[in-house]
Amino acid sequence: MDIQSWALEEAEPWRRWAAPCPIPPHDLRGFAERRRRITERMAERVRQRQPLLPRLVAHVEERYTAARDLLEAARSVPLGDRFTHQGRGYERMDKRDDRRHHDDPFRPSIRVRDLQTEEVRHLVVEEEVAFWEWAYVEVLRQTGIRVEELVELTHLSIRQYQRANGEVIALLVVAPSKSDRERVIPMSAELFHVVAMIVRRHTVHGPVALLPRYDGHERTWGEPMPYLFQRQIGTVRKVTSTGTVLGAIRRRCEALGETDPAFRNLSFTPHDFRRLFATDLVNNGLPIHIGAALLGHMNLQTTRGYVAVFNEDITRHYQEFLARRRDLRPSEEYRAATTEEMNEFEEHFDKRKVELGSCGRPYGTPCQHEHACIRCPMLHVNPKMLPRLQELEDDLLQRRQHAIAEGWLGEIEGIDLTLRFLNEKRDQADRLTRVTGEVELGIPWVRDSRANAKQQHAN
Repeated sequence: MDIQSWALEEAEPWRRWAAPCPIPPHDLRGFAERRRRITERMAERVRQRQPLLPRLVAHVEERYTAARDLLEAARSVPLGDRFTHQGRGYERMDKRDDRRHHDDPFRPSIRVRDLQTEEVRHLVVEEEVAFWEWAYVEVLRQTGIRVEELVELTHLSIRQYQRANGEVIALLVVAPSKSDRERVIPMSAELFHVVAMIVRRHTVHGPVALLPRYDGHERTWGEPMPYLFQRQIGTVRKVTSTGTVLGAIRRRCEALGETDPAFRNLSFTPHDFRRLFATDLVNNGLPIHIGAALLGHMNLQTTRGYVAVFNEDITRHYQEFLARRRDLRPSEEYRAATTEEMNEFEEHFDKRKVELGSCGRPYGTPCQHEHACIRCPMLHVNPKMLPRLQELEDDLLQRRQHAIAEGWLGEIEGIDLTLRFLNEKRDQADRLTRVTGEVELGIPWVRDSRANAKQQHAN
């Protein structure tokens, strides 16, 4: 397609290379149906994970808080001493490595032994892992950014905007990624707290380190930047990869599955947070074009595909629609009907009684088929009138023989059409006669009333 467009703009160098699309149209047949099935599966995935998101958020936050509090409690304890934290006994390790790195300002060694399980725990490592797992979940769920955009956030992504009334709003600038479109996300207080915690962790001993990052899609190394998501791995400091984020969230879901049955064989991906973010925005009243701008979508239909509609949302919006429509209708339509109007209404149902059964046309509408009831789809044939239908069919067949003898082709065509409708009406009436016995509609019964009804039926 690119070569074809170039050939239209500049024919000489490109026209000999232009060729039709090699994919035949029949290969794309059914593609729209497959896309609908994919959208339905994604919506079901969002509905399944939406009630579980608060549990995951609470889990990573509790885990980080517990690791941080235990680290602070152990930090103030001398080497080799025992202490109690939240009703559990620990002993600060006093080995050679602990003494060597005890006063390390950058990465001190703080290890404790659990007196109940005899497990040795590296508290600095545990606290750092718990912090970054909490940060991944919080930033993803509060921004809806892609995972590759998450790891590309830098210290320069934090901006501020001052409104005319003097209010300062913190902004998060997302660099161009999949859609090659930069966008700005206003930060809430919760999101700003998370970003501030990340910056504070990096700037304890100086500015945020400048690191190059390898782009797996472009196969190139970028310029050194102050990335927010970077970690010290041994003696090397690296920018967090997308696989690290995915693995951390998966491990938290697996850990939750050991105690929560809802998380068994279920995991969150970074893109699940994006879909949940879009669904929460639109279902809570934000215009969809604003949601598309926050998500970086060029097309509103893409944003619609991200939004999962819940049953309660359908009910709520439909009830609001009915209420608005009632408010717009004239109030005189809700007055009590007069005697003349009620008589006219009852007369309508009397006029719907015809020879073969009843007419189902709505109230206030004339007969559209000029009382040609056999051809009318509104006719409901009474099963008792099946013999009458047989008489009509015999008469029509005699008329058809006479028309054939006289050569009335138009009359033959009309009689054949009437016979086809007559057979359809007879089939409908036959189906009604074949329905026998008691039909259970699933309507709840009061126990005594149902017992009395069964006794009366038996009698």
